[in-house]
Amino acid sequence: MPLTETASALWITRPHTAEIRPETLEAPLDDQVLVRALYSGVSRGTESLVFNARVPPSEYARMRAPFQAGDFPTPVKYGYCSIGVVEKGPETLRDKTVFCLYPHQTRYVVPASAVVPLPEGLPAQRAVLTANMETAINGVWDASVQPGERLCVVGAGVVGALVAYLCAQIPGTRVHLIDINPERQALAAALGVEFCTPDNAPTDQDGVIHASGHGEGLRLGLSLLGSEGRLIEMSWFGEGDTALALGGAFHSQRLSIKASQVGQLPAALKPRWDYRRRLMLALELLKDERLDHLISGECTFDEFPQAAPSLFGPRSQALCHRITYPVTG
Repeated sequence: MPLTETASALWITRPHTAEIRPETLEAPLDDQVLVRALYSGVSRGTESLVFNARVPPSEYARMRAPFQAGDFPTPVKYGYCSIGVVEKGPETLRDKTVFCLYPHQTRYVVPASAVVPLPEGLPAQRAVLTANMETAINGVWDASVQPGERLCVVGAGVVGALVAYLCAQIPGTRVHLIDINPERQALAAALGVEFCTPDNAPTDQDGVIHASGHGEGLRLGLSLLGSEGRLIEMSWFGEGDTALALGGAFHSQRLSIKASQVGQLPAALKPRWDYRRRLMLALELLKDERLDHLISGECTFDEFPQAAPSLFGPRSQALCHRITYPVTG
């Protein structure tokens, strides 16, 4: 297969350090596409753990992204939210703007089945939220939210905000989005969700969905539940340990903790749902222009290595950070 052109990709070369490296592309086969990236989205939760080399060895295989190159901890090419234009491939896909679970790279060749055209009405700039929306949908499914329930979502990052946004649209449901940063109230208001800080959080909740990524948030979430209440844990702590008080109310009120992870569909839905159907739903749900409030910053691909340390640092307040790509690749 002849080598046709080169591309550039972001590699995490060692903990806390990224650089742009050249990539050689092979000509696409008949069942493949060549995609020129327009945008990619940065998932602060998982990608922060990868950038800081905090993926536990036990999770190296499970945490591989679909088109990841290299191995954990480093060097590794990682990412899973690329929006681009098909330059070569089957006629039905050529010139279409598509979503692909690909790392941060200017151009790439993948099977045609790995890309999904964006639906009409979804701007490419907003589609960088696709992977986050899929995670949020899975969290709502795992939480089994019912009409009229009282719920708290702890952690107003992108995933937490999306979960609250989705739950608030279930009839009769009362949802509070909780965060230690009072400035997230504006985000909650833009999404049509009630907001409060931890000291004002309501108690006696039917359910809590935790997405803060911090042990303090998980402990807060447990304290807000009423009898027989359930907590859905959406955070991934990587190598970190989290202490919980499982005596007292946890035991006497029969509370429960359940993990939600986007890599697995809820068992009850598997007879009718697959990953592609969930992805199509996520793309449709992103048509709401209010969701643009979740994109808090942007930089060019060339600027990404310099921006990464602060973006993935412990004091970062970024929501979704968007990467823009050069027209020529």
